Amino acid sequence: MFAGYGLYLLFSLPALILGMWAQAKVKSAYNKYSQIRSYIGLTGAQISRKILDANGLQNVKIEQTRGILSDHYDPASRVLRLSQGVYQSNSIAAAGVAAHETGHAIQHQEGNAMLKFRTAIVPTVQIGSWLGPIIFIIGLFLNSAFGDQVAVVGLILFSATAIFALVTLPVELDASKKAQVQLVNSGLILQSEIGGVDKVLSAAAWTYVAGAAQAISSILYYVFLLFGRRRD
Repeated sequence: MFAGYGLYLLFSLPALILGMWAQAKVKSAYNKYSQIRSYIGLTGAQISRKILDANGLQNVKIEQTRGILSDHYDPASRVLRLSQGVYQSNSIAAAGVAAHETGHAIQHQEGNAMLKFRTAIVPTVQIGSWLGPIIFIIGLFLNSAFGDQVAVVGLILFSATAIFALVTLPVELDASKKAQVQLVNSGLILQSEIGGVDKVLSAAAWTYVAGAAQAISSILYYVFLLFGRRRD
């Protein structure tokens, strides 16, 4: 049993460490720049509204939601949801986060292929993330050629999480790029303040890298278990 835990840690520990480092980096950057008021002084909600309107997205609503950094754009309902710390704040951090999420609305308007694909596979990911490992373990317990086939099905289902994580990376990076361009070009933030925005968004990007690493490490662990059993 302990050998199994050790093997799991061998695959997952580097990604877990990266994830903890990324979360700490985001928290540090956000806390620092959430204390610094932008020169223009607009709240996150006001910045999002101005960017949306400037891009012909008057039909996208902005709502306040609970949680810390729970900000997201819902393409299904065309609603931009900002956490209280972003919606009401006029900090540099709030400006960056608000503009980033607004960037997703612009991607939706432009028909961004990666965003479309990510949205389309959400149901599969939701099912595969919990059902895949269950089917995989059942397949291992069957200990037969049929069991291997069952395990492979579980592995394929769970692989949707890694695909989602990998697709998320370019989507998020593009949204951050759009955010910085929109903020500067629209005069919503000074050029001298964009460095703070970049630090907040760059830190957030590392969480997506960590998420992809964690998903891939889990798949590699399952593959090792499956093919290790076949050799036995």
